[in-house]
Amino acid sequence: MGSLWLGAFIGFIVTLILGGPLPIIGHLIGGLVAGLIAGGGMGRGASAGFLAGIFGGIIVTILAVIGLIAVGGILGGVLGGLLGGLTGVLIGLAAIILNLFGAIVAAIGGLIGGAITKK
Repeated sequence: MGSLWLGAFIGFIVTLILGGPLPIIGHLIGGLVAGLIAGGGMGRGASAGFLAGIFGGIIVTILAVIGLIAVGGILGGVLGGLLGGLTGVLIGLAAIILNLFGAIVAAIGGLIGGAITKK
C-alpha cells in the first residue's frame, strides 16, 4: 500500500495543473492518480481522491483567514483583525462548499484508481 497523504498531495498537484484547462476531467485524472498512489482498494483510493479534490478549498480558506486578519489588523487594530478573521472564515467556508463538486469527482477518480491497484 502506498501513502494516502502522498497520493492526495500528488493528486492535488495534478488537479491544480489540469483543473483549469480541463475542469471536470482534470479533477477525475487527479483523483485517479491519487488513488493509484494510495493503493489499498477502492475506499482508500476514494479517500485519497477526495482529499486531493478538497485541498484547494482548504488552501483558499487558510489564505483568506490569514490575509484578512492581517488586513483587518493593519486597518482597524484588534477589532479589525477579529472582523477580518471572521470574514476570512466565511469566505473560506464558501470556497470549500463550492469546491465540493470537484472533490466528489476526484473521489470517483480515486475510487477507480484504488480499484485498479487492488490485487
